[in-house]
Amino acid sequence: MAFAKFTVKAFAKNGYINIMKNLERGKLGEQLAAKYLTGNGFKIAAMNYHSKYGELDIVATNHQYLLFVEVKTRKARSLVNPAEAINYPKIQKIVKTAESFLYKQTEICHLQPRFDVIEIVVKSGTYKLNHIKAAFDSEGIFFEEF
Repeated sequence: MAFAKFTVKAFAKNGYINIMKNLERGKLGEQLAAKYLTGNGFKIAAMNYHSKYGELDIVATNHQYLLFVEVKTRKARSLVNPAEAINYPKIQKIVKTAESFLYKQTEICHLQPRFDVIEIVVKSGTYKLNHIKAAFDSEGIFFEEF
């Protein structure tokens, strides 16, 4: 698995903060993933979108794709890769929630939907990010082995 390594600094309203003490790890991962996506030409359409089916961590768009992104963040010495926490029931919730989002956001329905996973591993003020594009489809079939 190819990871890109970056220095971690999270920006809060009052400036740079100690991220591991002041932010929950999952929210930190979502913020880092959103920054990564915007740096790669995507516009964030929604974060933490909720429906009766579940939650979408990030919904992002560019000229071609409508991404539904599941972000998984773990400490460096976790026993499993972050994406391994995504099972079939979780995928079903993501897909149903994505359908709910599309029903309400018809202006972006023309874009090609894609289900991505962004794994983030944090360690000592740094993180590694792995973007798994088209990780699974709407039927819950994984395209890539995590």
